[in-house]
Amino acid sequence: MSSPATAPPAPSSLPRIVAASLIGTTIEWYDFFLYGSAAALVFNKLFFPDSDPLVGTLLSFLTYAVGFAARPLGALVFGHYGDRLGRKKLLVLSLVLMGGATFAIGLLPTHATVGTAAPVLLTMLRLVQGFALGGEWGGAVLLVSEHGDARRRGFWASWPQTGAPAGQLLATGVLSLLTAVLSDDAFGSWGWRIPFLLSGVLVIVGLWIRLSVDESPVFKEALERAEARRADAEEKLPLVSVLRHHWRDVLVAMGARMAENISYYVITAFILVYATTSAGVSKQTALNAVLIGSAVHFAVIPAWGALSDRVGRRPVYLLGAAGVGLWMFPFFALVDKGSFGYLILAVTVGLVLHGAMYAPQAAFFAEMFATRMRYSGASIGAQFASVAAGAPAPLVATALLSDYGNSTPIALYVIAAAVLTLVAVGVARETRHRDLARVEEDGGESAAAAPAAEARTV
Repeated sequence: MSSPATAPPAPSSLPRIVAASLIGTTIEWYDFFLYGSAAALVFNKLFFPDSDPLVGTLLSFLTYAVGFAARPLGALVFGHYGDRLGRKKLLVLSLVLMGGATFAIGLLPTHATVGTAAPVLLTMLRLVQGFALGGEWGGAVLLVSEHGDARRRGFWASWPQTGAPAGQLLATGVLSLLTAVLSDDAFGSWGWRIPFLLSGVLVIVGLWIRLSVDESPVFKEALERAEARRADAEEKLPLVSVLRHHWRDVLVAMGARMAENISYYVITAFILVYATTSAGVSKQTALNAVLIGSAVHFAVIPAWGALSDRVGRRPVYLLGAAGVGLWMFPFFALVDKGSFGYLILAVTVGLVLHGAMYAPQAAFFAEMFATRMRYSGASIGAQFASVAAGAPAPLVATALLSDYGNSTPIALYVIAAAVLTLVAVGVARETRHRDLARVEEDGGESAAAAPAAEARTV
């Protein structure tokens, strides 16, 4: 039977908790895709004019990678204080930082007004976004994981993961609407600001929801035990405890992210380059295929999460990693046909297989770590991997296409990432039966090393 700390919340409160997490991850991805789209549409003219080589250098080396580079720092800071002060407080702060930075971008003066100060300010706000995003994911999935019914933890924790396709659909939809109703001159002069200012509305809604939910009961119980221990000895920093007791789990989480992160950016971002340059497909056609695939992606993520509750996190995750690796050669073969229907099939199947990794990831990572180091452990494992996987993936794929002129090395690149993920998840132990409240506070058993038979049950 469940202990009081792990008893599921009232049915009326759980949807609010899920919504509180989902709104943050949706804003996260809305900001990410909105920035990328706006950079392609107007930022090059407004903030990085071709006549200024210094600004062009800033665009090339800072605006794309800076958000990823700041994420590990955000993971460290938010993870530390999230494990000390609570998930809710840090999630409120991350939401304010994310939405505030995006809203401020909508108010920025352009290069024509303030010169090189404009791209510098833009880069600083991008740093704030990345810092906040580094702490958002871990807290969002933990808030759901630690509240939810343990028997359906995979399903409920997968809902914050749907923020990625939801954010992409929202950002692209808003931009498509504005470009359809506004002239090019109007959109370039003021219309581009509207989607960024809209983030302020999303933040208000998100704050209203997040401030109305309670702190994780699992964290409250762990905090009480930690306060009692402080009377006898000084408690170790969460980061120190993670690196001491859960370093294997951090490596497992990083390895698990490789295929998931790299395949996602190849399927949704690099495909826009490959389809238009190698397959002769228009940008709008490629974008529409990604939008359709993203809608299916949104729908299947909770289904994969529910399946992980029945058969385990590892089998579903391994299926997704193997599937993505095997799909890469058919994926590019379908795109090369230049047909909209084949393009939709290629992207949709790829994202469905990606969802098999992305859906159980939230519960899987949460179940690896003890409560008082869970925010730090999950965030560090996820965000440090994104620097090595997600950040360079489109650039590596583009460079391979430029050097070799075909998709074979790109497919092998994703396959290599899939093999790495298969090894990482393969050496881990199943975690779905773990009671999050009863994982030992002194480090407990490592998900990467503990026998499956010893996994605690609810």
